[in-house]
Amino acid sequence: MIPIEELKNTKEILHSCLPLFIALGDEIRQQMILDIAAHGERGMNVTEITENYSLSRPAISHHLKVLKDYGLVATRKEGTQVFYRSIVHENLGKLSEFITSIEHVIESLERGEK
Repeated sequence: MIPIEELKNTKEILHSCLPLFIALGDEIRQQMILDIAAHGERGMNVTEITENYSLSRPAISHHLKVLKDYGLVATRKEGTQVFYRSIVHENLGKLSEFITSIEHVIESLERGEK
């Protein structure tokens, strides 16, 4: 039998990952993360990002806000420009912990521990 505490822990880990799943659940945001990451530490400003999409600037800003709020991009200001850079790697530990926890639960179920 899978201990209740282990299931509770897995649920808590999943809950902590939900913001990442929400942010990554949109194809435009997925592509934005890849585009921004491709520019390394310099990142991209809103004008550069907007040039790559057929979306309005407010729509781009909304997607960038979601990515920033959920910890997938960080900003830095240079004069009047704001540059976005990828910090997805900072959240990989959370996702790895979730995957490991789910794998353990699945292995327990396969062994007949219900």
